[in-house]
Amino acid sequence: MLGFDFVWADVTAWWNELVAFAVPRLGPSAGILALAGIVYLVVRKFVIRAAGRVVARTKTDLDDQILHSIRRALSWSVLTWVLWRLAFVWFPPGADGAPPRAAEWVVALWIALLFVPLSRLACDLLLIVGTQVASRRRATLDATALPLATRVLRFLLIAVGAMLALDRLGINIQPFLAGSAVMGLAISFAAKDTLSNLIAGVLLVLDRPFQVGDRIELWSAPNETGTWGDVVDIGLRATKIRNPDNLVVVVPNNEIMRRDIVNYTMSGKDIRLRIPFSVAYESNLERAKALLVEAAGAVRGIKADPVPIVIVRGFGPSEINLELRVWIVDARVRRRIADEITGNMLVAFAAEGVEIPYPRRELYIRGQPLPTGRDAE
Repeated sequence: MLGFDFVWADVTAWWNELVAFAVPRLGPSAGILALAGIVYLVVRKFVIRAAGRVVARTKTDLDDQILHSIRRALSWSVLTWVLWRLAFVWFPPGADGAPPRAAEWVVALWIALLFVPLSRLACDLLLIVGTQVASRRRATLDATALPLATRVLRFLLIAVGAMLALDRLGINIQPFLAGSAVMGLAISFAAKDTLSNLIAGVLLVLDRPFQVGDRIELWSAPNETGTWGDVVDIGLRATKIRNPDNLVVVVPNNEIMRRDIVNYTMSGKDIRLRIPFSVAYESNLERAKALLVEAAGAVRGIKADPVPIVIVRGFGPSEINLELRVWIVDARVRRRIADEITGNMLVAFAAEGVEIPYPRRELYIRGQPLPTGRDAE
């Protein structure tokens, strides 16, 4: 059958051997499982629940995270203890009465698993401490720097747990480290663009030219859409920016690091707005300046101090170039304010007779006598 030559007597013998091996061990295995279940339920119901009541009375989240990590560590410990005891029951001891090899594997697994809740606890503690420090010192720890630090910390702790587990098994990790170095070199050449984005993402978090919520200028916005947007996410590979049309533009981090970054809200909400205007040479210049200041003062969102001013920027072929400079309370509404000021200015100029220049040409044709005689032929 299937290439094997055996008779029914062989199957019966194998079955008898299996029963003889397993039946004496079923009782101790059931006892180990029952004992572990009882210990787990007692500790979880009385000790953990009592500690939970105490923790619930405190205002800080630190003790909550510690209790959660202890509960996870207890679960893993009970599970691995069951497997460790079952290894002594089902597997023969090693040479000179040493523990079974399976028991050593279970201990290594327990070490590695303990670092999972430990890494999570360390990350939660870092988030809590970082948030408290930022609130007390008014530091600019945003939603990007702390998550990045927690990811790195968690990866390092889990890596340490894996190395300790391998060392418990007597496995030399130096060849793995050497192989990973060579593999890392090959990956760095194959994915240099991705690594460039990752390095740029780390530099963005450390240098902090902008943070989540800032309004910055866009360089690669779609045609006929807004050229600025709000930063909604700073990732390790790319930054997501939402423009005024509610379109999310994903810009690679290395592209951002190669350009000048215009941040409208980094120094505060208020910024100075410059709006160019032109009037004809025949217009009353001082009256035009006064009308511009009045048009700006009627718009909501203009700061009274510093007061709006109008300066002469230069002269054109048929116009005087002016510039209105106003301070606004919120950089996010600068387009609305510029539109309202321009509308008020058009109405005021029309009412006061201030001419807005436009391209025009005047042609003068000199009169010439009509040709006579041969010249007319």
